[in-house]
Amino acid sequence: MKIGLVAGEASGDLLAAGMMRAIRERYPDATFEGVAGPEMVAAGCEQWEPAQSLAVMGLVEPLVHIPRLLRLRRTLRKRWRDSPPDVFVGIDAPDFNLGLEKKLRKSGIKTVHYVSPSVWAWRAGRIKTISKAANRVLCLLPFEKTLYDAHGVDAVFVGHPKADKTPSFVEAYPARQKLGIEAGEVVAVLPGSRASEVSRLGDIFAETARLLAEARPGISFITPLASPSLRPLIERQLSEAGVADHFDVIDHDSETAMMAADVVLLASGTAVLEAALLGKPTIAAYRVSRLTAALVRAFRLVKLRYYTLPNLLTDTPLVPEFIQEDAEPRAIAATVSEFLNDPERRRFVSNEFAKLKTELALGADQRAAEAVIDLAQKK
Repeated sequence: MKIGLVAGEASGDLLAAGMMRAIRERYPDATFEGVAGPEMVAAGCEQWEPAQSLAVMGLVEPLVHIPRLLRLRRTLRKRWRDSPPDVFVGIDAPDFNLGLEKKLRKSGIKTVHYVSPSVWAWRAGRIKTISKAANRVLCLLPFEKTLYDAHGVDAVFVGHPKADKTPSFVEAYPARQKLGIEAGEVVAVLPGSRASEVSRLGDIFAETARLLAEARPGISFITPLASPSLRPLIERQLSEAGVADHFDVIDHDSETAMMAADVVLLASGTAVLEAALLGKPTIAAYRVSRLTAALVRAFRLVKLRYYTLPNLLTDTPLVPEFIQEDAEPRAIAATVSEFLNDPERRRFVSNEFAKLKTELALGADQRAAEAVIDLAQKK
């Protein structure tokens, strides 16, 4: 069995690698080829192009990359038309993969799109594009399958891989010992995984920490770096806010940092779900460029009451959100303090997040592999 793959960014790389290993358990001689990250390569994928090539974000920022990405898509389409795989799986990167999937499907190649685009959040019309591009969609969230079922699109809810991998029991003390943190109030601060995110949120979070440190002398903060290249920027922001002495800045290990914390403050994104799956009371903030924000508002591209996944998956919102102009240090600091002052509220939030983890931990790698194999074997 030959499977073509295109993954975008680190998250897609991890998803694809887990699925590949589960497929190999059923079909040891299965081969994989395409756009792959290091985890996929380690799992046995022949890399034609690094997954990082697709890592462009926002509404305006990707424009300069369009010619290169179109050339890459044409090259992949030709290679797979000349030597078709049994099935093609596009992992995330919908703006790139859906166009490729549509062309490959027209050529008679079976296609899977793994990770539904956020059609429930913005650009809902994409569901028509998805129905033409993918024979099957693999969904991480339960309400996504319900949406596709209503539109007659073949969709499989596989659960969320992060829920499968999150520790069943989370205790702060061992994590604090590992990180060398003494007793006291601890806040994990994660201002983003990209320089653009840190540039917009880092100063806000540093000022938030300054306000908290003034009001709560014993408080400490820990920031795990998504990339070592972010260290100079983050350390400069902390120094300018006068809070560098209150922070431990570590390379990677965001899971341990969040486990050690009483409260997590972070940039809205996949990390919010990770914190929730660890049962941690969480506060999320986000800012995009002014131009991107203006376009989103002008064209009403986002139609959501809440922006973070946990708030979309629980009956009542549990994650305070501070988006765009609302991402203001005093308001954020006040909300962090409210959590720290209310252990009962923290316990309630942790218990609700534990229920969410149970709903999402279904063995996503195996379920995704079964769905791909099933489609590949269909006549």
